[in-house]
Amino acid sequence: METPKILVVDDETNMRRILAAFLTREGFEVLTAGNGIEAGKIMNSDPAQIVITDLRMPGMDGLKLLELMNRRYPDVPVIMITAHGTVETAVEAMKRGAFDYISKPFEMDELRLIMSKAAAVYHLNRAELHSREVIEDGGIVAASKPLKDVLSMVRKVAGSPSTILITGESGTGKELIAQLIHNLSSRKDKPFIKINCAAIPDTLMESEFFGYEKGAFTGAVTSKPGRFELANNGTLFLDEIGEISREIQVKLLRVLQEREFERVGGLHTIHVDVRLVVATNMDLEEAVKTGRFRQDLFYRLNVVPVHLPPLRQRPEDIPPLVRHFINHFNQKLDRSIKGITPEAVALLSGHTWPGNIRELENVLERAMLLSGKESLDIDDFMPLMSLDGPGRTVVMPENASFRELIQRETEKLERHLIESGLDETGGNVTHTAKLLGLSRKGLQLKMKKYGIQTGK
Repeated sequence: METPKILVVDDETNMRRILAAFLTREGFEVLTAGNGIEAGKIMNSDPAQIVITDLRMPGMDGLKLLELMNRRYPDVPVIMITAHGTVETAVEAMKRGAFDYISKPFEMDELRLIMSKAAAVYHLNRAELHSREVIEDGGIVAASKPLKDVLSMVRKVAGSPSTILITGESGTGKELIAQLIHNLSSRKDKPFIKINCAAIPDTLMESEFFGYEKGAFTGAVTSKPGRFELANNGTLFLDEIGEISREIQVKLLRVLQEREFERVGGLHTIHVDVRLVVATNMDLEEAVKTGRFRQDLFYRLNVVPVHLPPLRQRPEDIPPLVRHFINHFNQKLDRSIKGITPEAVALLSGHTWPGNIRELENVLERAMLLSGKESLDIDDFMPLMSLDGPGRTVVMPENASFRELIQRETEKLERHLIESGLDETGGNVTHTAKLLGLSRKGLQLKMKKYGIQTGK
């Protein structure tokens, strides 16, 4: 997994130099800009994956740059730098979609922590956030009855204050449904705050949820509100809810029951009015049976269950999705693909898509990058779809023995599983090894063999 590229935006030359030097030592590739207008030009020509911007700058300030980023690059985390006395503005920026903020003067440990979270969230959510681009005129591309049924359910329950549990495989667009629920509710003009629980270490989860007071722990140089405070009167979306520890489950249960909590290190009780939407690709009922997830919390969350069926169960949605992605990538990649042959559509519609919409999007992007034709055809997709498990088509190379073919296909599958595992864990080698049933050393050897790199 590639290391995210960072864009540092600050009108103070010394601050840009300090941040660039520190981030470079941390292993990031760093770009710099002196103002928001310059930052916008850089993003057009050499896009970064994370942006750190000063709040107050001449011309286009940090809030205007944030608005630009949300519109053009919704999957890029934006971190605000704020001076003393402007913390309230920074909190407002988070309500408008900023990932986090850091106050001057700041400790490098605090910045390192925020950057680590931003990188993890970027890698874990990039494809899921891109599914938002499937929205057309305020609706989701839906030709199949299963997805139409989901949308019908969403319209019925969006206006209620009840907690909603969205389930479905990875890549099915759970965040898109959560955003739609918020947009259809009476809270649509209030904050929509989200957090990917899989991207936050257990030791930091409590402070992310509930905030912390100054001095509560090392690096807490200022007080900071948590996601529940930021979402007050709005909607809080907790993705990958099955990943939180039992200790945090107890604290979350209390908030759901009492609608109140205390910041880490704080004594003052804070009351909130938050509509909770949670999502998971985990079987929570099975997790309850094994003791991994609390039964009482499960009942609190499972008030209104919404299940997103996998793409293989709704092949009718594939043709309109394909048309959408062709239009999207024509603009993004500066291509002029006019369409796709019926034979190629039939091939895509018959694919099982274990990665769901995420995989379909990636295959379309690669095909459009590599194709030199006006219309996409079957041969544009065959080399890209050889990892679909049982029933896939294997192209036999000339003069290849059966043993060589088996070895080649096994290595492809092995590499695919490792990369998928790293995506699921945000690049964490230890967690990926556990997920795949390998030792950390064994996984590292295989990563070296296939040239797979990660920053963790």
